[in-house]
Amino acid sequence: MVAEFKKFLERNDLAKNTVNSYVWAVNHFLSQHEQVDRENLLAYKGYLTEHFKPQTVNLRLQGLNKYLEFKGKERLKLKFMKVQQRNFLENVISNADYRFLKTKLKSEGYIEPYFVVWFLAATGARISELLQIKVEHVEVGYLDMYAKGGKMRRLYIPKKLREEASGWLAENELSSGYIFRNRFGGRISARGVEHRLKYFAQRYGLDPKMIYPHSFRHRFAKNFLEKFNDIALLADLMGHESIETTRIYLRRTAGEQQSIVDRIVTW
Repeated sequence: MVAEFKKFLERNDLAKNTVNSYVWAVNHFLSQHEQVDRENLLAYKGYLTEHFKPQTVNLRLQGLNKYLEFKGKERLKLKFMKVQQRNFLENVISNADYRFLKTKLKSEGYIEPYFVVWFLAATGARISELLQIKVEHVEVGYLDMYAKGGKMRRLYIPKKLREEASGWLAENELSSGYIFRNRFGGRISARGVEHRLKYFAQRYGLDPKMIYPHSFRHRFAKNFLEKFNDIALLADLMGHESIETTRIYLRRTAGEQQSIVDRIVTW
């Protein structure tokens, strides 16, 4: 039955990661409960609530609800947990640390990590998207990607970055293919990027919690709104399906809030 459910999800044009997540959730539920009924579903929700964060719980419940839809048991669908959103952004690299990291990487000759950091912060790319960038995309200035439902997102590479990256690629005699590679010449992995960033965070005395791929995507969004206050355009550039997702970047980071309070509250 789970195999049929997987085929059902694939026919509905869901992303591969989403399909795998939903199938995992159903398999996990069925490993603990033999029957799909209200009592067992509520017991499983309770188990999830005790062991996982609300976002993870809701992701598992989405999978189960999709399975119930597949089995024609919509009346058993479970309600999602309310997620309390903080009124500040967490773990976003500051502009000062971003500039410091770029400067140190370049001055010490770590040119590929230097471009990894710059591409992430200047394009708003997710790590999976960064790894898709090829020499050909640098030449034309953008990368087109297709999401579920055939929706296209264009990842723009700004002029200043294109020009410097082109010089680096020419020096390394890279005329085609992926621009970020491992020591064997193959495309570098997401884990490889993450490990290198953590290494440089420690090397330069930066907070490791702030130095991870998605932090630079957040930095891109914050900087974009500060220089060009168009949240609808930012939502398109980030690939958000809803502008409500993008609104979080109107908030300040915890560090920015602290700085403002320290400067203003003198009474």
